[in-house]
Amino acid sequence: MIIVWIGLVLLVVVVFAVTLRLGASGVNRAAAEAKVTQGATVIDVRTPAEYATGHFKGSRNIPLQELRKRLAEAGAKQDAIVVCCASGVRSTKAVRMLTAAGFTDVTNAGGLKNLAR
Repeated sequence: MIIVWIGLVLLVVVVFAVTLRLGASGVNRAAAEAKVTQGATVIDVRTPAEYATGHFKGSRNIPLQELRKRLAEAGAKQDAIVVCCASGVRSTKAVRMLTAAGFTDVTNAGGLKNLAR
């Protein structure tokens, strides 16, 4: 019985940690929409197949797994960039990648649903 309780406690701790992690992803819908209105480049880091099913008009499709080798396509390092994906997980990783590469104005829109079409 004690093993079951320990398992439940560990499960609660893991769920709490994941929730905190996702909540700290930096997704900012209002800031993303403002940046887009001001002319920011929108980068969709989903796969080409996902992108083909629907995307933000005018966005660039640079899949997350190709982002490092295609940084030049993101634009100038000082330009405003808004990153989106399906749920916010890949866009969070992309924001980190872009920031580490020296891009200075990167906003995480999270999932595509967070951008007005």
